Formats: sequence, structure tokens, C-alpha cells
Amino acid sequence: MLLRLDVAPRKKILVIEDEPHIVLGLTDALEFEGFAVVSASKGKDGVALARQEKPDAVLLDLMLPDTNGFKVCEELRRFDPFVPIIMLTARSQEVDKIRGLDAGADDYVTKPFSVGELIARLRAIFRRAARPSESAAETFTIGDVKVNMTAHTIDQGSHSEQLSFYEVELLRLLHERVGQPVSRDEILQKIWGIEAGASNRTVDNFIVKLRKKIEKSPDKPEHILTVYGFGYKLAP
Repeated sequence: MLLRLDVAPRKKILVIEDEPHIVLGLTDALEFEGFAVVSASKGKDGVALARQEKPDAVLLDLMLPDTNGFKVCEELRRFDPFVPIIMLTARSQEVDKIRGLDAGADDYVTKPFSVGELIARLRAIFRRAARPSESAAETFTIGDVKVNMTAHTIDQGSHSEQLSFYEVELLRLLHERVGQPVSRDEILQKIWGIEAGASNRTVDNFIVKLRKKIEKSPDKPEHILTVYGFGYKLAP
């Protein structure tokens, strides 16, 4: 008698990138690590493929031949608010990174990037997304804002706004340690699965974005506070 072994399906990664050597390199590396990969070289084709394949994560180039990654990201978010999107960009300006996050990207890496670091970020996403619910409440309040960790939303009166995967995880970590400083290094390691670097502004950029959604005056925060030279804390 044959025994059937149930094997968990491989996580599927959609790569939207027009440089063939980058697509080939990413495909080889991701498949070697056990992921399934589908790819598109144009933004329009990438959106259609996302609808068809329902990937577990998207790697999205900023500069595409038919459009830009910001517009593609916004289109992806219209029909899938939860799929993790990591933007690939040759630009290093902070304004482009912030614009990508505002368009709905969960993260970004700047070309040339380390494939090992990119895979570490993907694994951190899937590891945290798959973990069982912990003792922390699935909803909590920050000032007059209600955070819903399950729905990935924040509600303030009649206004509701979507949160990305990393925004949810960053708020979750700060809330679990409410009133206590949490270092940038720990945030990067626990949420992004990567080591801190002198030029890595990932955490700071996400804090800027969260303050825009939560604080009455983002430039004078009352809840998500900077602990200078160390990291951040959530005011009780």
C-alpha cells in the first residue's frame, strides 16, 4: 500500500522586473531556497499575473518599461491589501523610498542588493505571518486611534486606513513593550530578519509613515516617540 505524504506547498514569489539577468539570478536563488517563482517584465503583465497566480509575496522593480513601480504597487493593493510587496530600486534617495511605502510597499531594497538579505527578509515575513496568535490583544488603542491587528487597519472615528504587513508588525512589537524603549537593531532583527547597518534607514522610514497615520501632529509625536541614539517606544 502506498502512503501519501502531505507536503506543504511552496511559497510563490512574483518577480516584476525587466532586467533579464536580475530575473534569472533571483529565480535561481529563490528556487534553490525552496520558493516557486513566476515573473513578468512589464507592470501591466505583473498585475495580471498577480490576479491569476495569487502569489505569497511580490518583488517589484521601481522602473519598468510601461509604467513605474509606484503605480503598479497601488494597483496591486486595490485587490490584495495583504500580500507583502518588496520594492527593488536603483535609487537611493529617501524620498523615493517614502513614496514607495506610501504607495503600499511593505519594504524596499536598493540595487545592487544582497540576494541573501532579500531572502532573509522574505523568510522573516513568512515566519511572522505564520506564527500562532500570541497573548497580545488583536486590537488595541493608541490615543484615539484603534489598531486592528487582524484586519490590518487603523480606525479613527469614521475614518479607516489600511496598514501594511510591516506596519502591523512594528506596532505589535512596540505595543508588546509599551513604555519601554526598543532599539533599531532589535526591530530590524525581529521584524525584518536582518542585521543593522549604519546606512539602514528602514525602521526610521516606517516610523515616519506610521506617525502620519496615527499622530495628530506627525512632526510633534505624542505616542510613537524617538529615543535618541537608540530607537523608539510607544507611550502608554
